[in-house]
Amino acid sequence: MTTLVVIAKECLPGKVKTRLHPPLTLEQAAEVAAASLGDTLLATDSLPASRRILLFDGNRPPVGSEQFDVIPQTTGPLDERIAALFDLVTGPTVLIGMDTPQLVRDDLAPAFDGEWPDDVDAWYGASTDGGFWALGLRDPDGSLVRGVPMSRDDTGAHQLARLADAGLRVSRLRTLTDVDHIDDAIAAAAAAPDGRFAAVLNDALGSPE
Repeated sequence: MTTLVVIAKECLPGKVKTRLHPPLTLEQAAEVAAASLGDTLLATDSLPASRRILLFDGNRPPVGSEQFDVIPQTTGPLDERIAALFDLVTGPTVLIGMDTPQLVRDDLAPAFDGEWPDDVDAWYGASTDGGFWALGLRDPDGSLVRGVPMSRDDTGAHQLARLADAGLRVSRLRTLTDVDHIDDAIAAAAAAPDGRFAAVLNDALGSPE
């Protein structure tokens, strides 16, 4: 069985998705972020995870995370925070972000439905900005992430190289759009027009600032 980890921030104005401002207000950006996280949690709800962890930066866990063990993020850069999680858990583990609201259950099904394949040591979900939205490890080890430069257009290349250098066999998940800028948000909403994210974004873009 596989542990699911969602890494997330509390969706407070001025703390999340600030690069959506403008055209969104900081309050609207926070509402859009909350909708993205909500859609992510909903998409994973039926996965047969052996354990669910919310790796959380904040004080109030979101609605929809009631079945998750909430673990505070450590301090430091993103690679250190992810590495600390992979050092903490045991057994097959898949970590995903909160910024790909077009995620559907089937995107993660290969890592959760049935036994972890014998010929897969790691699952990798690339994002269109050059990073990644999902990273799964059969044998979690923080050294496989620690030191990888994050939030860059070559983050994914560095992460894949780290996995390859460790001799891991990597299987790819679907590439998704990670929402950082307004064009990303529009693309993600178009890919999942029936989700809460799309509804909140469209309402924000259609309302006066």
